[in-house]
Amino acid sequence: MGKLNKGLKEYLEIYFKGIFMGIADIIPGISGGTIAFITGIYDRLIDGIGNLNINFIIYYIKGDVEKSREYFKKIDFPFFIPLALGIGTSFLLMSNLIHYMLEYYTSQTYSFFFGLILASALVLYKKVNIVSYKNILMFIIGLITAFLIVSSNYLNMGHSLPVLLLSGFLASCAMILPGISGSFILLFLNQYEYVISLIRNIKIVELAVFGVGAFCGLFIFSKILSYALHRYRDGIIMFLTGLMLGALKYPFDNILKSSNISLYLIIPLILGFLSVVILEDKFSE
Repeated sequence: MGKLNKGLKEYLEIYFKGIFMGIADIIPGISGGTIAFITGIYDRLIDGIGNLNINFIIYYIKGDVEKSREYFKKIDFPFFIPLALGIGTSFLLMSNLIHYMLEYYTSQTYSFFFGLILASALVLYKKVNIVSYKNILMFIIGLITAFLIVSSNYLNMGHSLPVLLLSGFLASCAMILPGISGSFILLFLNQYEYVISLIRNIKIVELAVFGVGAFCGLFIFSKILSYALHRYRDGIIMFLTGLMLGALKYPFDNILKSSNISLYLIIPLILGFLSVVILEDKFSE
């Protein structure tokens, strides 16, 4: 009975940590990875992703049940199932709130997002160890790339299933990137509000396609990113910092579309900025 209660308590803890990760992932600027750090599950998350292997399916199809079972047992289901349920719960609950805020308080919401992204870029920059000419160049490339993409018609690529697949793929990669969130990627790709509406209205087909893309990104690209961050950490962080600062044009443009710049928009901007700073301070402790 004691073991059962201990196991249930652990699953509930992971579930609630997943809820907080989901809240972070659905708000542009706050990284779910940061929440994983704060709550002490980041290492298990990364290790679990590293052990995700579809070889158990391949061996099962070949008829090698023992080998299939061996790979299957390496997957940390007791961790991923409650974590995924927690993240999913947040998505369902928060999507309605975000949809409401975007519809009725558009300028204030994007002002809040602006503060989140600005603070996250500064927090991310603090992780750079050496500011060399090469790293500054990476920052400039990221800044110009984001600004040009946000300014162009490239973002108006619609919401077809292939676009959703790609969006899910890229957004999931942000889970292991320091300081950058998946929802920021969606905002960057002009898919954020659409995906929020899909979650809110529970569009099964579209969400399934997005989910497949997210799983593929987590499974494939996460390992590439881990390798790249290990080899070229400072350069990539500088590029991401530039990317985030350049993409600030997107929330800024949306603020201008919905209202004129005024002092009352400073309050949600400051709140968004402080949200990230407080989280970072807690993590630093």
